[in-house]
Amino acid sequence: MNQPTILHVEDDCNDVLLLDHACRKAGIDCDIQRVADGDEAISYLSGQNKFADRTRFPVPRLILLDLKMPHLSGFDVLKWRQENDNVRTVPVVILSSSNHDADLTRAYALGVNSYLIKPVSFDSLVGIMKAVHEYWLCLNTCGSL
Repeated sequence: MNQPTILHVEDDCNDVLLLDHACRKAGIDCDIQRVADGDEAISYLSGQNKFADRTRFPVPRLILLDLKMPHLSGFDVLKWRQENDNVRTVPVVILSSSNHDADLTRAYALGVNSYLIKPVSFDSLVGIMKAVHEYWLCLNTCGSL
């Protein structure tokens, strides 16, 4: 069976490296595809431009999405996702440094499945990634995704 694909949408290269390291330490065996902003996320999810090859860039089983990014924000990606049947059911986990109630409320109103605050410690990030992997990619039933 192929590894499940996670689309990680994050503009901060330090956060990308930390998540990579946390996934390795947690023993997560996934194909993690990365894009740096909302524009790239939409191109990836719609299979456009450099992401047209679905063998190299498969539809993800899970989207890890930052909210505050240049160009299109995570909120813009969530709005776009709601309007596109081919990815509307792909689970989205927000991984953001924002703990503002307005961001949380808006994200859930736009159909996010889970909202997590980026932890301060690396060990906490490892624990979060273990839990995300276990629930969303092992326990959660997602039909034909």
